[in-house]
Amino acid sequence: MSSFVKAVDRLSQACGIFAMLLLAAAVLVVCEMILVRYVLRASTVWQTEFVIYSLMAATFIGSPYVLLYKGHVGVDLLPNALDTGGKKVLAALSALLSLVFLGLLAWSSWSYFHDAWSGGWTTDTVWALPLWIPILPLPVGMALMCLQYVAELVKLFGDDGDA
Repeated sequence: MSSFVKAVDRLSQACGIFAMLLLAAAVLVVCEMILVRYVLRASTVWQTEFVIYSLMAATFIGSPYVLLYKGHVGVDLLPNALDTGGKKVLAALSALLSLVFLGLLAWSSWSYFHDAWSGGWTTDTVWALPLWIPILPLPVGMALMCLQYVAELVKLFGDDGDA
């Protein structure tokens, strides 16, 4: 396996760990929010937004990890009906189409991130979080998914041919 593939696989594993930490943080903040609201009878300002944005970030940043371990939903009726060569062609076509879609999504979301960054956009809440923060996981996650798809294609057509 090439050093590129190993590096991308490790990066995707790190993304999975980061996504898990974001999910854990969201759970802790929900517990804190319940304590503050219903036990201390105090108002919560930032907790709901934090939980929403951290779950969204975990979804986008964790997606390369899910791809690495073939965890995305798939229909295997057609691949099971094909021979080894057909499966390889179908996997390559699927990866290429996904790569094109994710590349376009990454490109447009970087533009959206730039608009939020340069425009000084904030949320319309008391917290007034700069919007570039919750937008950033989308272009980063999609760019990392593109990298993982390239690594999957290298694995598919690499020297050892393992997929």
